[in-house]
This record gives sequence, C-alpha cells and structure tokens, in this order.
Amino acid sequence: MSDELFIQPGLQIPASELDYAVSRSSGPGGQHANKTSTRVTVIWNVSTSSVLSDWQRARLLEKLATRLTSEGVLQIDSDDTRSQHQNRELVRARLAELVQGALKLKKRRVATRPSRKARERRVNEKKARATIKKNRRSPKDPDS
Repeated sequence: MSDELFIQPGLQIPASELDYAVSRSSGPGGQHANKTSTRVTVIWNVSTSSVLSDWQRARLLEKLATRLTSEGVLQIDSDDTRSQHQNRELVRARLAELVQGALKLKKRRVATRPSRKARERRVNEKKARATIKKNRRSPKDPDS
C-alpha cells in the first residue's frame, strides 16, 4: 500500500491527511465479529486539505455536501470483508472513486436541430396516425 492516495494526474492525497479508524463490524458473525475490529473508516478533511486548489475544494464541498460533516470532513467506511487490511483498501478505493466522480466535469450539451428529412418523417407519421384514427370513427359522426 503506497502512502499517497492517487486520485487523478496532478492530485494525490498524502497519507498525513488521511486518518483511519477501526471498529467492530455490525451484524452476525459469531465469535470472530465479537472479538475483532474489522470495520475501517477513512476520515479526510476536505475543507482544510492542502492538496486541493480553490476550485477543486469548492466543487467537492458542493458535490459532496450531503456526505460531509458540518466541518467539511468526509468519512467513508467499509465492513464488507472479514479482513481489516482488505477493508482499508476498499475505503481507499471508494474515496478515490468518490473524489474523481465529484471533480469530473460534465460535457456541455451542444444544441442540435432535427434534419429536414426527420421533420418530414415526423409529419408524415402524424398524418398516417390521424388517418387511422379518422377511419375508426363511426360513419354517423358529422365531423367525418
């Protein structure tokens, strides 16, 4: 396990900014779950991180607002496996994926117009549908 957590080119979170807490996992598991602390929680303070630029910090605080504490701390935990080491790797991967997703900029949509052929096809389909519906009417209808 490397010390820094690679997020994307130009952005690595140093080990000094990541805190880990271990605790007992919840749920069934018998004696193993009752005796060992396998749940791992990674704690990273987004608001005071030294590796983030101003726009990155603002974007993370906005996009991850529902997952952050009031102090701007992000906590991710894992108790998926019975191994503390594997759970530590899982929380590191989840943190990297979460930060990557939050920093990813969506492509701006380019407005397009339907082609002339597409407009003609649409109008012809509407006319055909209208004819079908018109033929369903009873002959006594005064509008036909």
